[in-house]
Amino acid sequence: MASPMNGTLIYIIAGEPSGDFLGAHLMSALIVESDKQVQFRGVGGPEMSSQGLTSLFPMSDLSVMGIIEVVPKIPKLLGHVLEVTKDIIDKKPDVVITIDAPDFCFRVTKRLKGKGIPLVHYVAPTVWAWRQGRAAKISKFLDHLLCLFPFEPPYFESEGLSATFIGHPIIETAAIRASGNEFRKAYGIEQDTHVIAVLPGSRIGEITRHLPVFKETMIKLQSTIPNIELISITTAHVAESISKELSGWPIKSTVIEGSCEKYDAMAAANIALAASGTITLELAVVGTPTIVTYQVNALTAFIGKRLVKAKYASLINILLDREIMPEQLFNNCRAEILFPEILNLLQSSEAQKKQTSAFKTAIKMLTPLDGQSPSQKAAQTIIKLIS
Repeated sequence: MASPMNGTLIYIIAGEPSGDFLGAHLMSALIVESDKQVQFRGVGGPEMSSQGLTSLFPMSDLSVMGIIEVVPKIPKLLGHVLEVTKDIIDKKPDVVITIDAPDFCFRVTKRLKGKGIPLVHYVAPTVWAWRQGRAAKISKFLDHLLCLFPFEPPYFESEGLSATFIGHPIIETAAIRASGNEFRKAYGIEQDTHVIAVLPGSRIGEITRHLPVFKETMIKLQSTIPNIELISITTAHVAESISKELSGWPIKSTVIEGSCEKYDAMAAANIALAASGTITLELAVVGTPTIVTYQVNALTAFIGKRLVKAKYASLINILLDREIMPEQLFNNCRAEILFPEILNLLQSSEAQKKQTSAFKTAIKMLTPLDGQSPSQKAAQTIIKLIS
């Protein structure tokens, strides 16, 4: 373990942008909540780097999704598993915190079981959606689980794994201060312009699959409603790819990279077309009506439809157990289906109000009852575990 002279050494691993966001907020809270000097080591992206982490290797190496898509990356991923495991054993941290990315993180934590290091995983596997047997499996090698949703702990506690509902850190972001008007002013967007947020995802594969469909959809929309502009919000490692693609579209667009103006940009949009993921929850926090879609490799879609038990893909829809954000997934991720959905939402104030009203209900469900922020609660849970 870390020497008392050097304070607490926390090893933290994130595998994708949403995990990087969670990790950064957790790191900040750990610094505030700990009465000792806190040091960090591990794997993360730009958000965690801003809190003092030097990543062992680029986090983007781990950002792979899809059953078929991951196969070519397996040798590199397994090499990183061994690299991280060795680094942890060498450094002997006070705790290891893995964030989401279970395919990678659980391979690491399995190798660390029995080494005397507390193992905490942040973001519970979606056993309520598919493969419920995973709850029993992970209880054999994890010490604690931090859950984002109130209905999750019982799945794991019944298998003997200690679990804490901490709430979702997205609710503590600057979304409440988001100013769509300021964003429009700064970028010269007129108030009567219809702004559509086109959000194809944060992985190269997602962008490759979604942008051609989004382009066709937006061109159809422009032919019906000429005064539209597009905003896309993305991360550093895919910003260039998205900017290059959108520059060839016959519609004015603005690409926002990083988190600085992220929520202002979302608030500036009248509606959003978004690939399913954490960003749909962020849009709900800001209050931007959204159409959700997702496309994967045909074989991945075929397998996924037979394995996934959840009725919905969007977190808001899952929380409320009804389709508040319209979902058009897999074979329905086509311009001829998305276009009328987008047009209806853009033109119907009633449809927009129905969404924004439901968003408020869902957000309350993600807030810890004791009044603490999610990151605060997560940090205190970890500190108590290693004290």
